[in-house]
Amino acid sequence: MQIGKICLRHGLILAPMAGYTDHATRAVSHACGAEYTVTEMVSAKAICYGDRKTPVLARIFPEDGPCAVQIFGSDPEYMAEAAVRLSEGMAGGEKPAAVDINAGCPVPKVTGNQEGSALMRAPGQLYRIVQAICTRIKIPVTVKIRAGWDDAHRNAPEVARAAEAGGASAVAVHGRTRDAMYAGHADWAIIGAVKKAVSIPVIGNGDVTDVASALLLLRESGADGIMIGRGALGNPYIFREIGAALEGRPVVPATPEELYSMACRQLMLRAAEKGEASAVRESRKLLAWYLRGFPTASAARARIYAAESLSEMQAALAVLLQKDAWKDAAPRAF
Repeated sequence: MQIGKICLRHGLILAPMAGYTDHATRAVSHACGAEYTVTEMVSAKAICYGDRKTPVLARIFPEDGPCAVQIFGSDPEYMAEAAVRLSEGMAGGEKPAAVDINAGCPVPKVTGNQEGSALMRAPGQLYRIVQAICTRIKIPVTVKIRAGWDDAHRNAPEVARAAEAGGASAVAVHGRTRDAMYAGHADWAIIGAVKKAVSIPVIGNGDVTDVASALLLLRESGADGIMIGRGALGNPYIFREIGAALEGRPVVPATPEELYSMACRQLMLRAAEKGEASAVRESRKLLAWYLRGFPTASAARARIYAAESLSEMQAALAVLLQKDAWKDAAPRAF
């Protein structure tokens, strides 16, 4: 698939996730096969008002691979100005490959300001936002949406058409409504409906946790690519596995050594960027994902949450190297 001039062999994309997809997560995901990554969402108004902390979230590093910066807001002028500043590299580091518009975040503090997935209720406003940005920047503009606001208003095809009319180069569709948040099951049929409604690339998102679910999403929706969020936490090698399957090569699950090495790399990248104390504090929740399916995960997670230094965190993660303990682990059987 292609986003502007960016060619992606399989369209394997790391989804933007607030509190998770910082540089460390993007870098390890790219190293494990993600062809494209997206930053955490940043506030357009915060960028325009000169907030000093916000640009840090938008800073892109060479190890992130082709990376888009995601912005949220509801005012076309603020959104366009923020897009201009970010596309010109005001966050430092690499310039973004694209600007992504968040029309999918379901949390009340965002939707309460008519931002995020609240834009699902205002296709005309989303059109104006996309158009305003596209007229002011030269890099691709993409949009991430949901199935709709609620079950009574599953209007993703209409919203996607508005985005396309405004000049969007691609649209990613999470198969849940705003009301559903992250509960229940993603509706891949609505992704298929969007695919039929627009001519730009459509990226499917929601409930991709392994090779089987990735292939099923592609088959049921006809999507051009796959955006993976929670399914990549603690297992960035999911991108490598899906890529192998799509190329007809043997799918080789990550070994305990690979998981341990990548978890440590993620920790150390964060430490290099933010310092030891912040890296340890901010990595607890993320690194605990690496222990999914481990028979003694509770005890191991407790050690991670109790760790106060990088060495203590690495020692807690070393449980991943106990190969014999993985024989009863359903999600990752070695």
